[in-house]
Amino acid sequence: MPRLREIPPAEAHAAAQAIYRALFGDRNPVEEPGTASGTPGNWWTVFAGVPDCFDHAVQGFAFYRSSARELDPKLRELAQTRAGYARGSQFVFSQHCKTSRDEGVAEEKIRSIPAWSVAGCYSAIERAVLAYTDCLVLEGGRVPDPVFDALSAELSEAAILELTYTTCMYEMHATMSRALRLEFDDVDERVVEVPAPGEASQDVMAAVDVD
Repeated sequence: MPRLREIPPAEAHAAAQAIYRALFGDRNPVEEPGTASGTPGNWWTVFAGVPDCFDHAVQGFAFYRSSARELDPKLRELAQTRAGYARGSQFVFSQHCKTSRDEGVAEEKIRSIPAWSVAGCYSAIERAVLAYTDCLVLEGGRVPDPVFDALSAELSEAAILELTYTTCMYEMHATMSRALRLEFDDVDERVVEVPAPGEASQDVMAAVDVD
């Protein structure tokens, strides 16, 4: 379950109550979780714990989905989906696979996101967007000139700024979802010590240690 308290409708501020109604109908999502996309929905109920944080996040969603954006939504979704995968957030990855599909991204391209660098299905600009996404998420913003030049060859400065902003925003959401154990990221750490059987030596290399 989430690491922070979920806010029931009766305690939520007006903006959160409106979204609760849109997503959950008349249900109390704390007691009866579940959304149409299959998630528990606890991202919303946890973020509602700080009303202006909730509102700020929702404004971010409105920003990237606005018709005023220059960035092609297909490129946006490739970047957000890859950001979720690269940051290890099943929630962000899974949700944006669906949004990519809604925006008309080909199924082969969605399936190939985990191994995009060896997939032959992407155009030059799509490969540049995915490479840029990896630089943002995995390299902390270290972007080689050839990657940026490939973006600049086909995207306006406004589109590049939109891409940078929305991709980093979703890397943040991926990180927060994992830290707070929200939605599909409510999973136990799998990298733990596995006990040795019986009275086996604790020195795992003792059996092959030779002088």
